[in-house]
Amino acid sequence: MRDIIRAILMIINNLALVYMMGITLTYFVQLLLSSKALDNYVKYLRFSDYRRYIDSPNMLPVTLIVPAYNEEATIIQTIMNLLKLDYAEYEIIVVNDGSKDQTLQLLIDHFAMVPIRQPYKRSVENKPIRTVYRTPKHRHLIVLDKENGGKADALNAGINFSRYPVVVSMDADSVLEKDALIRILLPFMKDNSVVAVGGVVRISSGCVIEDGDIKEIGLPATWLGRLQTVEYLRSFFTGRIGAAAMEMLLIISGAFGAFRKEALIAVGGYTADCIGEDMEVVVKIHRAMRLAGRPYKISFLPDPICWTQPPDNLRDLYKQRKRWQIGLINVLLRHRDMAFNPKYGKTGMLMLPYYWIFEFIGPVFESLGYITVPLSWWFGILNWQFAVLYFMLVILVGLILSLGALIQESYTMRRFPKAGQMMSLAGYALLDNFGFRQFNTVIRLIGLLKYRKGKSTWGEMKRKKFEGNS
Repeated sequence: MRDIIRAILMIINNLALVYMMGITLTYFVQLLLSSKALDNYVKYLRFSDYRRYIDSPNMLPVTLIVPAYNEEATIIQTIMNLLKLDYAEYEIIVVNDGSKDQTLQLLIDHFAMVPIRQPYKRSVENKPIRTVYRTPKHRHLIVLDKENGGKADALNAGINFSRYPVVVSMDADSVLEKDALIRILLPFMKDNSVVAVGGVVRISSGCVIEDGDIKEIGLPATWLGRLQTVEYLRSFFTGRIGAAAMEMLLIISGAFGAFRKEALIAVGGYTADCIGEDMEVVVKIHRAMRLAGRPYKISFLPDPICWTQPPDNLRDLYKQRKRWQIGLINVLLRHRDMAFNPKYGKTGMLMLPYYWIFEFIGPVFESLGYITVPLSWWFGILNWQFAVLYFMLVILVGLILSLGALIQESYTMRRFPKAGQMMSLAGYALLDNFGFRQFNTVIRLIGLLKYRKGKSTWGEMKRKKFEGNS
């Protein structure tokens, strides 16, 4: 029996080692590519006066779609923020997806909304619209009240009512920097083959937001908020920028992303029965464009910034991350025929296999590694020096990636210019490897074990008013 256990442990150890080597190499390639892409982007900004486009009639008009479900704590501040953006022509469509709280009533009261009759073209499917509201105070603000159908369905309703060729999706607990629309729309102006552009999402905890204006940017007060700040920077500055540099970006965050409306309509809009609707619509666009043989680009920019509320307790974080993992699995299974399929180019041959190996199966290997390496030492298969070296390697890789993202942020965006802020984040980058990373790995494993295909539902999280509001 002991020999059987030893043999099983050796097999698992070898698999875990191969996994660690593979993911380490992949991460470092992404880090190098993202560093080069950021450097090129910074050089471009030095010779680009994007602000001259603020009042330009040549800018593409854009529709902002804000799906909302039980967002009474933040919805007014979010819409006030959007009404103050620096952009020549845009409209805001708030889609109340059958909220059970005061979301709709607050919108009606604060903005003096009145019901109207408004025809629309049903380009994609969505649940019935109950009432359309407009206001004489803001001609470009529309509120749709519809039957509950989930976030994807709410986005589809917004697409159907939108008037403009580019739509931007964002969350109702988020705010944009004033120039975010100009920045995220410029790639569409420069290149007609661009069909989608992702922007950066950052943690708003610690920021002072009053009347929709971002008055001050700061770090979250809690350890959980600061760990998520590091995590978001690592994800966007390394993962997303690196993937876009390789022309293989598969995820544009639902909290902030821009799309050509014709591309969304061509793929049937967002899929209502898919939990990971933001990733799935991007994969659908890749599929459709490759099959049609059309040249296209899906880009990511480091400076159109959206500030969003994170989970502020472990319970909400657990629910959010489990939902993300289930959504990822849902998308991968729906499009499993694309993986390792040369018909879909680098997306099929490289990026989708990466998600299958390191995001779908990866949590199994990583979780087993944390268990089997100590057991192997206990059974005398590995000496203690190797076990310690293994865990130090895991920590070192995570630390390098996090510190690399912090350096990139400091070099390019400088939203945290104080030395104390960067030192604090560097400390949390180290702390991330002692519990938080393992916690997320276990959640991803639970999401895999508990996966079942189901209808897209709202990821409910207790919202709080933005800091700075009375």
